[in-house]
Amino acid sequence: MAITTLKRGKPANERADDDAKVRSTVEGILKDIETRGDAAVRELALKFDKYAPPAFRLTKSEIEAAVAKVTPRDMADIRFAQDQIRRFAQAQRDSMRDIEVETLPGVVLGHRNIPVQSVGCYVPGGKFPMVASAHMSVLTASVAGVPRIVASAPPVNGEPHPAIVAAMYMGGAHEIYVLGGIQAVGAMALGTETIKPVDMLVGPGNAFVAEAKRQLFGRVGIDLFAGPTETMIVADETVDAELCATDLLGQAEHGYNSPACLITNSRKLAEATMGEVERLLKILPTADTAAASWRDYGDVILCDTHEEMLKVANDMAYEHVQVMTDRDDWYLANMHSYGALFLGARTNVANGDKVIGTNHTLPTKRAGRYTGGLWVGKFLKTHSYQKVLNDQAAALIGEYGSRLCMLEGFVGHAEQCNIRVRRYGQKNVPYGAAAQ
Repeated sequence: MAITTLKRGKPANERADDDAKVRSTVEGILKDIETRGDAAVRELALKFDKYAPPAFRLTKSEIEAAVAKVTPRDMADIRFAQDQIRRFAQAQRDSMRDIEVETLPGVVLGHRNIPVQSVGCYVPGGKFPMVASAHMSVLTASVAGVPRIVASAPPVNGEPHPAIVAAMYMGGAHEIYVLGGIQAVGAMALGTETIKPVDMLVGPGNAFVAEAKRQLFGRVGIDLFAGPTETMIVADETVDAELCATDLLGQAEHGYNSPACLITNSRKLAEATMGEVERLLKILPTADTAAASWRDYGDVILCDTHEEMLKVANDMAYEHVQVMTDRDDWYLANMHSYGALFLGARTNVANGDKVIGTNHTLPTKRAGRYTGGLWVGKFLKTHSYQKVLNDQAAALIGEYGSRLCMLEGFVGHAEQCNIRVRRYGQKNVPYGAAAQ
């Protein structure tokens, strides 16, 4: 068995240096927002976006004016996408049930799925206005029943992006702000004089937004730690180089640091794909970005067997994993660490990003080892409750509880149990006697 790397991106230590610079910048900006509130936010918006309106929150008339600029065709496409995403999110929500069960006579345990009460949804809009991200966060939060949904996106060409505003509004946002970057997530999480803080932050963003969410985690909840977009192709000789290269570059164009990886057991396919990437980079309009990502973050890994390919894919735990082999369902059954799977040559990551119905906010940087992506369940908190309905149950549980507390040395804990035994216990209770 052998695994050979035919192409390797930037070494890990250089990537770590980049991350350290981002961390320092974000820490200073968040401290400034916390200290100076709206004044800091306004300065940052002017510095980074050249945008300083009288108010960052859009009024109803401003929302309507922005929506009116969207063409009928674009509106129809947005509605179609939101219909697919809503349908799948609702099916997910319906799968989550409140439960209540009597585990012993008189002992009732249960849980309720309760929406997070306020959520800040960030929608990226820098080089590429990410209209679809509004569906993924705002609409999914709405299906979950979140009572206050705050949405924010940076200005594009000095004004609110009409399609982003339309998607936010149609998705169910209660407040819409034209703010980008660290200042947006910082203001939503920390609060300012004019922006009430939220309980949770969701949505993708650049390295600075991702780091801001990481630093804010704990003060607020977040959906997941998300870095630059990652795409992985797991392919054998059943597909061709053009398809593989197209799918790699289709995600590498996201940014200058978007990892793209091909794992294959075919040297012919590996070498042909690398050649096809170079050909496509000569004609791709976003080649400047995609070429940098491919140069610095592109990998081609050659394996002998599907078992090796599976192991490498699980170890790398990439965000998007496109499987195009003669055994796609085998990978579905055996893959355990990834953001989302795209099975077969007929589907692709762009479908998942924009329209097919699954959520495109997904774990990166190997976070797929311990979490899935954003979904309706992320906006719900599962809270348990207990109630004891009769004296016999109170005495029985109290007897066990008292002894188990004393086992750990918690005398005060034990007395909580003991007082119930004294008040509610009765002698000669058959099933209570078993605890003695």
